[in-house]
Amino acid sequence: MRNTFFNRFLPKEPKFFPLLKEMTEILLVASDLIVRCVQSKDHESAVHYFKLIKEQERKADGVSTKIFDALNVTFITPFDREDIHHLASRLDDVIDNINSCAKRIALYHPKYIPDKAVELANYLKDSAVYIGKAVDELDVLKKNAKKITEYCNELHNLENKADDVYDQFLSEVFEKEPDGIELTKMKEIMYELEKATDTAEHVGKIIKTIIVKYA
Repeated sequence: MRNTFFNRFLPKEPKFFPLLKEMTEILLVASDLIVRCVQSKDHESAVHYFKLIKEQERKADGVSTKIFDALNVTFITPFDREDIHHLASRLDDVIDNINSCAKRIALYHPKYIPDKAVELANYLKDSAVYIGKAVDELDVLKKNAKKITEYCNELHNLENKADDVYDQFLSEVFEKEPDGIELTKMKEIMYELEKATDTAEHVGKIIKTIIVKYA
C-alpha cells in the first residue's frame, strides 16, 4: 500500500511532469525550426536553422538525463518507471530525427528542397502540438483520459498523412529528378522527416499504454 507509515520516509517524487513538459516544449521549438529550415531560400539560412535545432537537441539531451537520473533515485513514481523512461526516450528520439534532417540539409547542400518537405514538416509540427497537449494532461490522467486518447489518435492520423506525402514524393522524384546524387540527397532528407512523424506516433502509443494501465 502507498499510504503506509514507512512511505512517509521515502524520497518524495521528483517533478517528472514538469520535466516531460519541458521536453515537449523543446520539441515544439525544434519542429517550428525545421519548418523554417525546409522553407529556406538559401543554404546559409538552412545552416543557421540547423544550428538552432542542434541547440534544442542538446537541451533535450540534458532534460532526458535529468529524467533518467531521477528515475534511478525515486522509489515512488507517478507511472511505471519503464513507461516514463520510454516516453522520455521517444520524445528525445523525435528531436533527434528533426536534428538529423536539418543536419543532412546543412551537409548535403541540395540544389533545392522538395515542396513536400514543407508538408511533412508541418505535419510534424502539428504532431508536436498534440504531443504537448497530451503530456499536459498526464498529471490529471483519470479525469481527462478520453481527451488524451483523442490527441493520440490525431498523432496516428498525422502519421498516415505523412506516409501518403512521402509515398507521393518517392513516386514523383524518381520520375522528375535525373541527377542520382540529388535524388539521394532529397530521399535521405525526406526519410528523416517521415521517420520523425513515425516516432511522434510512437509517443502516442506509449501514452495510450499509460492510459490503459492507470485511467
